[in-house]
Formats: sequence, C-alpha cells, structure tokens
Amino acid sequence: MNAADILREATPRAAQAGNDSEAWTRETFEARLRAKGTAYHIHHPFNVKMNSGGCSREQIRGWVANRFYYQINIPLKDAAVLSNCPDRETRRRWVLRILDHDGYGEEEGGIETWARLADAVGLSRDDLWSLKLVTPGVRFAVDAYVNFARRAPWQEAVCSSLTEMFAPQVHRDRLASWPEHYPWIDPAGLAYFRSRITLAQRDVQHGLEVTLAHFVRREQQERALEILQFKLDILWTMLDSIEKAFPL
Repeated sequence: MNAADILREATPRAAQAGNDSEAWTRETFEARLRAKGTAYHIHHPFNVKMNSGGCSREQIRGWVANRFYYQINIPLKDAAVLSNCPDRETRRRWVLRILDHDGYGEEEGGIETWARLADAVGLSRDDLWSLKLVTPGVRFAVDAYVNFARRAPWQEAVCSSLTEMFAPQVHRDRLASWPEHYPWIDPAGLAYFRSRITLAQRDVQHGLEVTLAHFVRREQQERALEILQFKLDILWTMLDSIEKAFPL
C-alpha cells in the first residue's frame, strides 16, 4: 500500500461517502488550514531544544545530515506535481520550486546552500552526500511524501505543501538563536534559512490559491485538512527519528 492509499484509508467514512454539511467560506477554510500550525514541527521537543541551545555538535550535524535527505527529495516531489498537472499556468509557476532547490545559471540553489550549512557545522561533504547518517525513519517518511505526490491528484499534492505557511517562523527562530547558542557555526552557513523566508511566502500564496479554489465542498475541505495533517506528521516523524538516533 502506498502513501496515497494509506491516507485515503484514513479518511473518515462520512467524508468518503459524501458529506452533506455546508461548505466553509474561503476565510474559514483558510483559517482552519492555518490553525494546523499548532502541530508543526517547530513545537517538537528536539526543535525546541535545538533553538534554545541545548543540542551538541553531534546532534546538530545529525539533524543537518538527515534534513538534507528531505532537501534533495523536494525537487522530486515538485517534479511529480508537474508531471500530474495539465494546467500550463500552474506548471509555469510551480517549476520555480525546482529551480529554487536545484539551482540554475549562476544561482546555486537550496540544495547547495544546505550543503554549505553542512560545511558550517563541520559535516564533511562525503558524509552528507553519502546519506550514511540518514535514519531509516527519515528515509521512510520522506519517501512516503514523494510517493504521495506521485500518486495523488496534483491539487492534493499542492495542498500537502502548505506546511510552508508555518516555515518562515522556524527560519527566523534559527537565525535569531543559532548565532548566540552555537557560535562555533559559521554564520555564512545560515544563508539557507534567510533565503527561505521570502521564497516560502511566495510559494504559500500559490499553494493557497490552488487549495482554496479546488477544495470547495465540505468533504473536500475536510480532506484538505487531513492531507495537511499527513504532511505535518511526516515532518514530526522525521524529528522523532532524528531525536532517537541522536539522543538529547
């Protein structure tokens, strides 16, 4: 059973059969989507500890190495969305996400910027690119997300990306706290966090446009909330696995 099937099986029977409840307004629907931020991994104990200066060098390096697996798979996820999307205008906007991560022309892209973060925390490029520090739990979670994007309707895959609504704050927190708590990290290595604040805001605008326009019936809106929770669970599970592999 693939990730899309797992999520579909988890959908309440009432939603599968058709829910006669009145649809939420766009404003209420968006508010409910944003309210999911209470389950964002910014609240995970490992992340809280990391941003308060409680992590060792090994733990920081372990987190960077494991999140790298997520970073290198984001373009694959976004390419899956494109492959399933028949709308040209959507593809023209969505392809920017791939370029943001893979880079283009003189722009090095987010994957290389993350590799520079690895340099800054003292993680070798060989250890980073070999993926030997990536935990089985992180592999499973990230692969499940990519497989969901490959098999789900493209609008559902777009909806799953809306965890980016909550990302700017976690990046701001790292930029504010890491230089104080981890002076051994070269500040130049924090460029990824800085770049993602504006890029995430751009991506959220597009993702919300698609989601609010597509999920218009009540059962669809409830499905969207389940999809967003699925993605939140992916991110939370990654930190569960990292925390176990690199104990606090």
